[in-house]
Amino acid sequence: MYKLTIDGLHKSYGDNKVLKGVSLKASSGDVICLIGASGSGKSTFLRCIN
Repeated sequence: MYKLTIDGLHKSYGDNKVLKGVSLKASSGDVICLIGASGSGKSTFLRCIN
């Protein structure tokens, strides 16, 4: 059983699509690391799931 499930997350700022269909499943005890270039949407993703 998953403690966190995200399926097809989308986020836009006006016409600028910054997250397109992001999915994630995490179980209790999982360690997750977000890696990406500057401006790739890491912080936006975390704000969406907060």
